[in-house]
Amino acid sequence: MNWNTRVTELLNIKYPIIQGGLAYLGYSDLAAAVSNAGGLGQITAMTLETPEMLREEIQKVRERTNQPFSVNFAFGHYGQGHEEKLKIVMEEKVPVVSLTGANPTPIFELLKGTDIKKLVLVASKRQAQKAEQLGADAVMVVGHEGGGHLGRDDVSTMVLVPQVVDSVSIPVIASGGIGDGRGWMAAHMLGAEGIEMGTRFVATKECVHASAQYIEAIVNSTEVDTTIIKRSLGSPARVLRTDFTEKILEIEKISPTYEALKEHISGKANKKFIHDGDASNGFGWAGQVVGLIKDVPTVEELIGRMVAEAQSLRLKWGQ
Repeated sequence: MNWNTRVTELLNIKYPIIQGGLAYLGYSDLAAAVSNAGGLGQITAMTLETPEMLREEIQKVRERTNQPFSVNFAFGHYGQGHEEKLKIVMEEKVPVVSLTGANPTPIFELLKGTDIKKLVLVASKRQAQKAEQLGADAVMVVGHEGGGHLGRDDVSTMVLVPQVVDSVSIPVIASGGIGDGRGWMAAHMLGAEGIEMGTRFVATKECVHASAQYIEAIVNSTEVDTTIIKRSLGSPARVLRTDFTEKILEIEKISPTYEALKEHISGKANKKFIHDGDASNGFGWAGQVVGLIKDVPTVEELIGRMVAEAQSLRLKWGQ
């Protein structure tokens, strides 16, 4: 069955399935597994403390796969070695970068004259139009049900994706609430030409840096077991609901300032749970799709059954 879309053609991949950036989890093990299974795996630049560490991780991916992959840059951390890391990406001829967080102009300027494809994560129609205007090759549209940082407008993927599709000419990739072949095909029906998944890829065998406790929490959670933190700071983000995140919400009610929250929302606190399994002193990003996640397959098994499910649906509806 033909799975070609403008996204597969743009990225030179078999299936239009992209692994999310996954702070502190997007390493070569997972990225290579996703790319080998026909999708687009990603390394997360912010996870790596130095440009040379990024170079090493890129080379590790290339040792494990000859397929395309991407490096993700979080704009909120621009200026913290991002320019140097982008030079590594260009030197290593990484085929794709994805950009999240703020105005991508500084990164786009540095990429001028290269063949590197640029994907931009957006959470509104306006952001998507701006990304296209600035030179994005495709936009990844995250709805309110997604994990990690979201838009401020609480608009779902189901509503947001078709609005963005109607407002830009570049390919649209749907993100948020997608974890199986049904979600994949639903995204295509909304006009998207690919999907991005974050939480679903955490609960796979190759996400080796995720603690057993974090993965177990994802598998055992329902769709109502997540909550939004950091709304008071203007940067809402979805996490697994725990006593620790309830504490964050309580601080936001009493003293909604970065100074009051910074120790609780730091990367260090994030790693306490996702790396060390300490849910009492840390938090873990997760989307509402946890309600659909019931096991921990290999990446190859996950994508394989998504393809089988999607193929069955396409045959059923005569596509």
